[in-house]
Amino acid sequence: MSVLAVEDLGIAFGGVKAVDGVAFAVSGGEVLSIIGPNGAGKTTLFNLVSGVYRASRGRVALLGDDVTGATPEALAARGLSRTFQNLQIFARMSAVENVMVGRHLREHTGILADLFGLPSVTRQNRATRAAAMDRLEAVGLVADADRPAGALPYGALKRLEIARALASEPKVLLLDEPAAGCNAVETQEIERLVRRIADTGVAVVLVEHDMKLVMRISDRVLVLDRGRPLAEGPPAQVRENPAVIEAYLGRHAARETAHG
Repeated sequence: MSVLAVEDLGIAFGGVKAVDGVAFAVSGGEVLSIIGPNGAGKTTLFNLVSGVYRASRGRVALLGDDVTGATPEALAARGLSRTFQNLQIFARMSAVENVMVGRHLREHTGILADLFGLPSVTRQNRATRAAAMDRLEAVGLVADADRPAGALPYGALKRLEIARALASEPKVLLLDEPAAGCNAVETQEIERLVRRIADTGVAVVLVEHDMKLVMRISDRVLVLDRGRPLAEGPPAQVRENPAVIEAYLGRHAARETAHG
């Protein structure tokens, strides 16, 4: 059974169909990349799947349950987490505190326990920090746990945001341009990290413009053009698709990714 399944999803803004009839499914441990020209509807699709936007048509199923129209909070509680194009980091908080924020859905103490400083709160905080440290170790940032997030280099912040998304123990992880703005070394770190996450059984769906990364890391690639699906399949098959070359990759880029 697919962990995440999208059927005939669509939304329009002012009469313009930003996403039109998109469908895909992804299983645990699989990496699905969504690519396409600027304005193809990639981030809008992520916003639909993650509950930021409400679809005008179609269906989203998570772990076999219909979650169409569910809020981002409800989806996160059910096992879907995401990152955004622009970093959403609390710069004045430490790295570990940033990850602890992403753990709140797994905490069980209430406001009264916090107000009265009950022992359960201390135990919960200790467990939350320990879980956050595990996530930092997974992304290679455990040595920076107590540094202010704002003092970390850009590539480390990208990995920190992924660590925070992992803190809620997702079954599906949506990554919106995780390597955007990264240099070659940072991109390699992101690539290895995404593959390790998938190897733990998490279904990973990513939007990315770095075609070399996409072709190396993906199990399947979905191409969008003007909000509609253009092609889907293994990276090598998509790379050679004439319609994809014409609409997006271009012949030079197709040769480059073939040797990436």
